[in-house]
Amino acid sequence: MPECFDKSKVWFVGAGPGDKTLITLKGYRLLQQAQLVIYAGSLINKELLEYCPPEAECHDSAGLTLQEITDLMINGVQAGKLVVRLQTGDLSLYGSIREQGEILTEQGIGFVSVPGVSSFLGAASQLGVEYTVPEVAQSLIITRIEGRTPMPPKESLESFAAHQTSMAIFLSVQDITGVVKQLTGGGYPTNTPVAVVYKATWADCQIVRGTLDDIAVRVKEAGISKTALILVGAFLGEEYHYSKLYDAGFSHEFRQA
Repeated sequence: MPECFDKSKVWFVGAGPGDKTLITLKGYRLLQQAQLVIYAGSLINKELLEYCPPEAECHDSAGLTLQEITDLMINGVQAGKLVVRLQTGDLSLYGSIREQGEILTEQGIGFVSVPGVSSFLGAASQLGVEYTVPEVAQSLIITRIEGRTPMPPKESLESFAAHQTSMAIFLSVQDITGVVKQLTGGGYPTNTPVAVVYKATWADCQIVRGTLDDIAVRVKEAGISKTALILVGAFLGEEYHYSKLYDAGFSHEFRQA
């Protein structure tokens, strides 16, 4: 028996990092039943639309304004359609759903967020690494460089770099030279390892490795200027320590040494 979804609400769905099979099962089922889909065409894998019924009405939001997007949603719900707003990765990161949700709420329409898999997780999986390495790095900073969207005064890359922990930098590869300048200015040594992952988990994924000393040159040589994550930190290096969780000499709730 297929899951029944409430058509009186708009369903925001995280599309996953790129690979069309990395959408969640719930997101997949929503697309299977969707009657109106508004998708972020400049960012998502359009192969995801193959999950939709042939008769589904699909709109690319890349060239639309906020008002045009929400008008489509409102009209769809009022027409009794199952409306899906398909956005990138995980909605909780740079998803811009708050303003959409507020307009819907003003019109008496509820919405549900279905989380996806973020590109920062997809990028780590492509590299086969973990951001939290025992005794090397136990924190991850997710941020971006300032562009046309200003950064809060206390959230500059330079200030975060003082921590020298793992960092995933979104929406910034177009200014890789500026990123490096801020990171080294804030405290990261120039030999800190860096990986730039272009279109993580997509078929044409590309990975550029280096250090803060040479990554800008390598990225420019590779021709990468958008749709990429910059990963920085010692977690990419050779130093690591075994976890205590599986250490034979370490006791915990489920096992005695």
